[in-house]
Amino acid sequence: MPFGFYVIMAAQFFSALADNALLIVAIALLREMQAPSEYEPLLKTFFTVSYVVLAAFVGAFADSMPKWRVMFISNAIKIFGCALMYWDVHPLLAYAVVGLGAAAYSPAKYGILTEYLPHRLLVVANGWIEGLTVGAIILGVVIGGTLIKADIATVLLGFDLPLIDTGVDTTGEMALCFVAVFYLLAALFNLYVPDTGVDHRVLHRNPWYLLREFNHCLLLLWRDRLGQVSLAVTTLFWGAGATLQFIVIKWAEHALQLDLSKSSMLQGVVALGVALGAVGAAKMITLRKSVRVIPLGIAMGIIVLLMNLVHHVGLAVGLLILIGALSGFFVVPMNALLQHRGHILMGAGHSIAVQNFNENLSILAMTGLYFVMIRANLSIYWVVTLFGLFVSGTMYLVKRRHEANQRIRDDVAHLDDDGH
Repeated sequence: MPFGFYVIMAAQFFSALADNALLIVAIALLREMQAPSEYEPLLKTFFTVSYVVLAAFVGAFADSMPKWRVMFISNAIKIFGCALMYWDVHPLLAYAVVGLGAAAYSPAKYGILTEYLPHRLLVVANGWIEGLTVGAIILGVVIGGTLIKADIATVLLGFDLPLIDTGVDTTGEMALCFVAVFYLLAALFNLYVPDTGVDHRVLHRNPWYLLREFNHCLLLLWRDRLGQVSLAVTTLFWGAGATLQFIVIKWAEHALQLDLSKSSMLQGVVALGVALGAVGAAKMITLRKSVRVIPLGIAMGIIVLLMNLVHHVGLAVGLLILIGALSGFFVVPMNALLQHRGHILMGAGHSIAVQNFNENLSILAMTGLYFVMIRANLSIYWVVTLFGLFVSGTMYLVKRRHEANQRIRDDVAHLDDDGH
């Protein structure tokens, strides 16, 4: 891999680490405010709404200038959102601003891979990016959970700069300062992300033109036979993954009697599994073989049902790693296939924006449904059961659709594992 790829990885690592540490800190701030428990999944809703509302514009924005500049601006917006939370703006609103930065960041983060690397390296690159992102999620939730622990917070608040009053007096303020430092590190690496030399489109100022163009790209990707299958899988994965974050916390509190700082560590355990699966897929799966992983999605949904039988932390860790590994192994090849088809059909930034729109619409729908079930006092065990059955059933339908497409024409045979 060229050196610039490792700079891209470093920038992504610190940005993702900060996003996930901030989620745990925001949950802690909501609990400190004694906000209703159903507000917690709303954090994800407020975070992702920008991905959906601004989908037509962020792709065009990402394609209008060098990707490093887009990522730098996006991280600056995230730092501002973090500062708003520090200044006592409601965590839901402040996290929505961070989501605005993330929505602008994502098309550049993935789009630069298709500009910078030959498509034969896309599965490998996505495997490493996904694995590293998941490593950042693990470390992020661990750091977030550690910073809000009373004994750790007391020690850290005990430190002060000589002759300077920092004004950092609470656990939340201290944790937010650490998160801001991670965002600053990400922005620093953004400055050294290579310019790919790709010609950039002039950003149209007419919003109606951008909306029509986005709608055209959306329909184009859903009508493409390989595009629709890979888009369906990644859409389900991100919606399910976001919901599983909150399910794991709630399930750990009920089934394992763990508090927030410890149950958040189990989110990291799932992420560890995803990292292992992602790296495994990068080593074993080529672009042409990418669609063969679809049955693993069916298996993952069935295995989720076993959570209802587990009441021991050791067993929970093993089960969550397995669930994560299956997820990582099937989503990385699908992501690479989707990027490849999108890059060919419409360009990297527009393709990723379409992907983000669908994936985050799925997050809004699935976390919203989770919010309704929690609000209705549905048992977490019922929630787990419905979640597992939904994932398996949806992946089965995707498998049937792909088989029907292949009977019309063998598009997989035309995928090239060797070309540029």
